[in-house]
Amino acid sequence: MGKTGSMFLFYFSITLAILSSALYHFVAKSTPATINFTVSLLVTYAVSFVVVLFTFVFFPAKQGIMFEIKQLNWASVLLAVAIVGIEFGFLLVYRSGWNLGIAAVVVNVVASLILVPVAVFIFKDHLSWVNIAGILICLVGLVMLNWGK
Repeated sequence: MGKTGSMFLFYFSITLAILSSALYHFVAKSTPATINFTVSLLVTYAVSFVVVLFTFVFFPAKQGIMFEIKQLNWASVLLAVAIVGIEFGFLLVYRSGWNLGIAAVVVNVVASLILVPVAVFIFKDHLSWVNIAGILICLVGLVMLNWGK
C-alpha cells in the first residue's frame, strides 16, 4: 500500500472508530428499558453478521474462508466475550441511570488506564513524558467528572 493509501487508512480508521463509538453510545442509551436486552442483542448480532458478510466485498478472503478460519487463535473467542461484556455492561449502565457523556468517558478512560501497563509490559509500547502527563490529566478528569457524587 502506498503512502497515500496508508494515510487514508490512518485517518479513515480512526474516524470510523470515533463515529461508530458515538453512534453506539447514542443507540445504547436510546434502547428502551422495557425491552429484554438479551433479545435486543440477539437482533443486534444477527444484523451485525449480515453487515460483516457484506464487508467481504471490500476485504475478500483471497485464500478462502476455511483457510482464514484455520488461522484464528484464542483472540477471536475472547474478543467475542469482550464485545458481549461491553454490550451488556453499557445497556445496564444506561438503564441504571448513568449520564450518556459521563459513562462513556469514565469507561474509556479507566479502560485505557488499565491498558497502559499491558501496552508497556506486554506489547513493549513506549510512553513519553507527554503521554504520562496526559495520563495524569485523565486521572484528574475522572475525579472532576465524579466530583460531588
